[in-house]
Amino acid sequence: GKDAGSAGGFGTRAIHAGQGPDPATGAVMTPISLSTTFVQSADALGKGSQLGYEYSRSDNPTRRALEGCIASLENAKYGLTFASGLAASTTVLLSLPEGSTVTSIDDVYGGTNRLMSKVLAASSGLKAQFVNMCDPSTDLAAAFTGSALIWIESPTNPTLKVVDIQKICAAAKNVGAKVLVDNTFASSYFQNPLDLGADIVFHSCTKYLNGHSDVVMGAICTNDEVIYDKLHFLQNAMGGIPSPFDSYMLLRGLKTLHVRMQAHQRNALSLAKLLEGHPKVARVSYPGLESHPNHEIAKKQMKGFSGMVTVWLKAQEGEDELAAATRFLGRLKVFTLAESLGGVESLIEHPAIMTHASVPADQRKELGIDDGMVRLSVGIEDSEDLNNDVLQALK
Repeated sequence: GKDAGSAGGFGTRAIHAGQGPDPATGAVMTPISLSTTFVQSADALGKGSQLGYEYSRSDNPTRRALEGCIASLENAKYGLTFASGLAASTTVLLSLPEGSTVTSIDDVYGGTNRLMSKVLAASSGLKAQFVNMCDPSTDLAAAFTGSALIWIESPTNPTLKVVDIQKICAAAKNVGAKVLVDNTFASSYFQNPLDLGADIVFHSCTKYLNGHSDVVMGAICTNDEVIYDKLHFLQNAMGGIPSPFDSYMLLRGLKTLHVRMQAHQRNALSLAKLLEGHPKVARVSYPGLESHPNHEIAKKQMKGFSGMVTVWLKAQEGEDELAAATRFLGRLKVFTLAESLGGVESLIEHPAIMTHASVPADQRKELGIDDGMVRLSVGIEDSEDLNNDVLQALK
């Protein structure tokens, strides 16, 4: 979908971009358009309907409104949505020529790692290499040479590293590589990678953009017409599209994104500060803490620090780190032990066993994804209740 050109601040665009009153009924909220097919004119055969719709896989009114809204929130000309984050990732990676090299940040969502190294490596000859892009000693020019695409997350999943996006984009441009930034953890409210030089911004909309843990979806935004045309063609040709109902649900979620993200950040910062000095906690990673190694970069490129907090628990006397983590997870009452993140409710998970189990053990060890690590998606409940819940579970 093309940008609806909606002006105004972030909250105004979250509520209005891509969406006008329904011309047929005057409905203020975008209708759920369930029709799979649209009337065409005998006088203009093969040209689609007067409104540009012919078949719902190719384009749909509810999805088009959503794509316009998401594009606006990323300051992008173009937005495309997909049935899941991985459907979006697959579409991007299959837009590359066969045998292409993709250089990914080392600390990346387990499903992205698996898609690159186990699925597309076998089916389309994709060569994936994983590089520590936060280490100043990494020779980015050497690492990126020969790559078609540089794939970064910032903050990363699950260790919350922060990558200097402008630095990566400059290094990639020098060797003719495109840059994709997975903006899932920051959300469009706190970070806009296209403004920092990225070519593509990616979201698992399942997380913060939807915000209510009831929709699975992915999105891609870009200002590059060539990239958009290629991905738009593949969106239709491969067919990994979201349903009209899910598109409506996501539009609904976006309307409160700015309000939710402020609350997520407020609660996460409070909890991160509380945990940082706790005797049973070895380390806390949160980009909003001054102790975070990339705190200054986060301050430079983000408008805020989002709601994800990663904690490494200390092994207690007579037990190992896994036992400490398991005991902690079992004692929580407000936080729910579950995969995923970004919903209004607080969730916690154990990456080594749950979300990142698909990452090879040696890679996990190198990244610090060990048995004592837990990842918190701090929700928007009352801050005091969340803090007290974690404290009682650590006793």
